[in-house]
Amino acid sequence: MMLRKFFITLSAVLLLAVPAVLAQPAWVKKTTKSVFTLKTFAPDGTLLGGSTGFFVGEDGTALSSFTPFKGAQRAVVIDATGKEYAVVCMLGANETYDVAKFRVDVKKSQPLPLVASELSEGSGVWLLPYREVKQVPAGHIAKTEAFNGDYAYYTVEMNMPDNAASAPLLNEAGEVVGLMQKPSAPGRNQSYAVSARFANSVHISGLSLNDPALRSTYIKKALPAEFDQAQLMLYVAAQSADSLSYAQMVDDFISQFPNRHEGYVYKAQLAASVKDYAAADQEIAKALKVAAKPDEVHFSYSRMIYQKNVYDVQTPYAAWTLDKALTEVSEAERLNPQPGYQQHKAYVLFAQQKYGEAYEVYAHLFESSLRSAEVFYEASRCKEMLADTASRLALLDSAVAMFSRPYLREAAPYLIARAQASMQAGKNRQAVNDLNDYENLMKAQLNDNFYYLRHQAEVAGRLFQQALDDIDRAIEMNPDYDLYYAEKASLQVRVGLYDDAINTSRRCIELSPQYSDGYLFLGLAQCLKGEKTEGVKNLQQARQLGDPQADGLIKKYSK
Repeated sequence: MMLRKFFITLSAVLLLAVPAVLAQPAWVKKTTKSVFTLKTFAPDGTLLGGSTGFFVGEDGTALSSFTPFKGAQRAVVIDATGKEYAVVCMLGANETYDVAKFRVDVKKSQPLPLVASELSEGSGVWLLPYREVKQVPAGHIAKTEAFNGDYAYYTVEMNMPDNAASAPLLNEAGEVVGLMQKPSAPGRNQSYAVSARFANSVHISGLSLNDPALRSTYIKKALPAEFDQAQLMLYVAAQSADSLSYAQMVDDFISQFPNRHEGYVYKAQLAASVKDYAAADQEIAKALKVAAKPDEVHFSYSRMIYQKNVYDVQTPYAAWTLDKALTEVSEAERLNPQPGYQQHKAYVLFAQQKYGEAYEVYAHLFESSLRSAEVFYEASRCKEMLADTASRLALLDSAVAMFSRPYLREAAPYLIARAQASMQAGKNRQAVNDLNDYENLMKAQLNDNFYYLRHQAEVAGRLFQQALDDIDRAIEMNPDYDLYYAEKASLQVRVGLYDDAINTSRRCIELSPQYSDGYLFLGLAQCLKGEKTEGVKNLQQARQLGDPQADGLIKKYSK
């Protein structure tokens, strides 16, 4: 009986030990060609990190851990024969599970096939380290934990070699199950692996340039395969990347989508940004050859020419005139009449000082999908240049009417524009109302200029106490500006606050004794208070400093 029990126990032990002594699979010698070692280098050229990796595509697509890529500017892989190849670009990364997908500059790589579905507990697995063909570690799946849907994180009963982080874990058919994770406690008979299917699923999207993981490596990021996503990435790069990286990305975009006009337009815009307008012309010609929507090219071309004429008048380039900009946008409008093209046409006409024609274009936009406060405001500028004050104010009324109370911040630019127009039209109390609304919206961003502007409207509208309050606010924000003291003293004299005016004028003189304003209002306040002898002396000082008002006041108060 004891002998039988001994055999049963021995059999159980042998069964448990099976994974460690499984015969080496036949695929080992072939698949070892797919495994490589990865090395990364810092910007100064020093070795930064390393790991194992393997190919999953014939075009050099490969998987490894992400950690070595952090801070790396360059990376290479060394295959089983010792040949070295450069890493071309990142194809995706996940920092949480420490996986990276990238492309290697190799003519053709031998990929490992990925398992179609995750393994179950108890399945036999083999670990394939770099250049190992004789003693391939074997084990079994002890535990699976699901994450991100149908992917698995594996606990593996296996004694993992120290240098096998990110080495492929394969099933008996030679399909990759997972990437080995760096062991937390070397020497333990328990290891971990993250799903290879998950690692292969990481990818570049249009917003990947904002991904903290990918931002932590200097290695170039691949453009997304989808056109819309690639275009989105270029947009993000234009806002955030350095000019050299963005230029390289544009070239990659053209290589990836040679029959789309957008890449050539981007390159033309780059050329224009460095004032190489002849090169921009060449790229536009290329764009027109392939454009399925030539109106978009003509429109972009017109915008470049317009911007050159508005923002770079110093650089001569005879071919790019405002007439040329008008011709190009008119062609775009002919091919595809849409409000956006018409609005740009109005910009060009305005720049040509054809204000009446520009207004007529805007008038058509009032009934289009672009009807907005901005369009009414732009039309009001045409009327301003034509000195049509009534029409200008009516258009600004329409701009403000696009918003309802309580106003949001978007209304602020139109409120202050209407306030300024109202002041110029002599409607100062209406201007004050708009400036009050503007203050409520923008209080945290207001400066002394705003309070001085409202002070002027309040003085003209005979709202004297409010005007005094606002000039005090302006002085509080900018206490060393002599103009504000002169304005305050002038108003104090006007409302009969002579002692206050004398004190304010003296402060003005302290700040700017070389200017006449302080002496003029000091002398006037003193004369009005009855201190004519001192007052006339200060008025005479104002005259010596060139004030044209001083003579009349001296004659009046010297009698």
